[in-house]
Amino acid sequence: MKQKLTITVDADLLPAAKRYARSRGVSLSSLVEQSLREMAGEGKPSFSSRWRGKFQAVEREGDPRYDALAEKYLR
Repeated sequence: MKQKLTITVDADLLPAAKRYARSRGVSLSSLVEQSLREMAGEGKPSFSSRWRGKFQAVEREGDPRYDALAEKYLR
């Protein structure tokens, strides 16, 4: 549920903020809401969280290059 919020900002800031929101194709209210969510820790997930689980390790059994490097560095 949305609630109305009244804020006071510098007179020079308001036109610039409106232009910024318009250039991004969003309303000023949604821009403020998004900023508040990010500050509260509810914004977009971190880079590492977004990529977690997207890649799988390659099977290394029978790879002569891996076997040679493992012999040299792991044993």
